[in-house]
Amino acid sequence: MRPQKNTLTVISSWVRRQPPKVKGFLAVVAGMMTLVLLRAIVHDHDNLFKAAEAVHSVGLAVLIYKFSKEKTCAGISLKSQELTAMFLAVRLYCSFVMEYDIHTLLDLCTLAATLWVIYMIRFKLKSSYMEDKDNFATYYVAVPCAILALLIHPTTSHYLINRIFWAFAVYLEAVSVLPQLRVMQNTKIVEPFTAHYVFALGVARFLSCAHWVLQVLDSHGQLLTALGYGLWPSMVLISEIVQTFILADFCYYYVKSVFGGQLVLRLPSGVV
Repeated sequence: MRPQKNTLTVISSWVRRQPPKVKGFLAVVAGMMTLVLLRAIVHDHDNLFKAAEAVHSVGLAVLIYKFSKEKTCAGISLKSQELTAMFLAVRLYCSFVMEYDIHTLLDLCTLAATLWVIYMIRFKLKSSYMEDKDNFATYYVAVPCAILALLIHPTTSHYLINRIFWAFAVYLEAVSVLPQLRVMQNTKIVEPFTAHYVFALGVARFLSCAHWVLQVLDSHGQLLTALGYGLWPSMVLISEIVQTFILADFCYYYVKSVFGGQLVLRLPSGVV
């Protein structure tokens, strides 16, 4: 185990010394290699979306365990949870009226768990809520997402209002984690359960992004045509990629911390 640990340490040190552009390039290469691997081992790529929902649920389970064991919600952003509940509720509505399937059930379970987390933060564990650190104005993301949804939305045969709601859920999901990142930026020290939860979000975002990218490749671009015409198909892919890269930097430091045997994650300035 020691040679492996030394190898990981050498690689990690080399990556840290690289300029931001090189780190970005390496991240893209690693992402593409992972996509190739997933395409080879996962035959039904729709399972990647189900896996993304499952990983998100695991992250919520970590929060529930944290609340139950430590009786504190310190380090958790209520605003991120509220944004998550908002896009899940909108997406659930769209699923009921547009494409009722297994994803509807998964979203319902995730929404129920998210609402429980919100209830615990607002009422049961309110005294430990770090309201002064959770200072990201949600309208900075909700309003632009709503405006963007009005301008760019699916061109399918569904009712216009439903198509706008669909687009709003996609855009809001991409940026819903920003308040949580602000809390961690303000505290700089992330305790284990919070770090596990945010890492689970990062993994879920990547699996969801992989699902869309591989579906497009497998259909030779026909999936984009099925989504409609204009800018909407491209915006779906861009949204998936954006939400993946938002958490990429944090996930790097999380993995580095785990391999280094650190229980508490300390973030350097400018990470999130």
